[in-house]
Amino acid sequence: MSQSEPPTKAPAAVAPAWLLHARSAAALPPPASRVPLRYGGAGPVIGSIEPALAERARAAGLPFVPGSEGWAVADPGDAALAAIARWLHEEGVASRWRDELLPVVDAEDGSLAAIERSVVRVLGLKTFAVHLAGRSADGGFWVQQRAFDKATDPGRWDTLMGGQRAAGESIEETLRRESWEEAGLVPDELAGLGRAADVIVRRPVAEGYMDERIVVFRAALPAGVQPVNRDGEVVAFECLREAALRERLAAGAFTLEATLILGAELERLAAERR
Repeated sequence: MSQSEPPTKAPAAVAPAWLLHARSAAALPPPASRVPLRYGGAGPVIGSIEPALAERARAAGLPFVPGSEGWAVADPGDAALAAIARWLHEEGVASRWRDELLPVVDAEDGSLAAIERSVVRVLGLKTFAVHLAGRSADGGFWVQQRAFDKATDPGRWDTLMGGQRAAGESIEETLRRESWEEAGLVPDELAGLGRAADVIVRRPVAEGYMDERIVVFRAALPAGVQPVNRDGEVVAFECLREAALRERLAAGAFTLEATLILGAELERLAAERR
């Protein structure tokens, strides 16, 4: 190579097949049978619903009204949403009752109301989760196995911590609460705590449609500190070396969300080495 020629850049790494598959699975449109759901007749779109289900709910006396481009909750407010959630549960449409409230938001993520967690996918509502990608002091990757009685992905492997943002909570409050409940950790005591890139998951699921923004944090546990579950939602924790983590991800042992998050972390580390 002559002195005037620029240095050749190393080719960009190709993502492994398991990560490419996960990214494809996390970006799927709703089936054609779903239409927009508004909050009030002329209010913002908050989700999506199957027209036949909206017709059934309206016939049962629930506050749904048809519009030119979908359906609307005609009587905005927590009480109306609570009645809708209870009806969906009684009709066997929703997953098991969680007795947890999640925020109902507009297109700018502004909170409008709150609704029972078990019906958010039925109504295609946007949700927010917080995950912690945790490392050990010597570079291992801390992961957890979800309890076998979890409503979603029972027994599968996950990030060190992951949980839904509850109604009335900030992202930081969710991080603190879930870190303590799931892993017995206090975020302020972790090393290098910082935000990674958000992960978006939009895909059909058994209950309806999932539209979720996952806020990802990364940090390292100090030497000698091990996670301890406090809410009964974790079977076990393991600290994996990178090769073992890649092997388990390739085998499909992790949740889709954890696969996306940990895959991005592995890509970042590989880029830093190049």
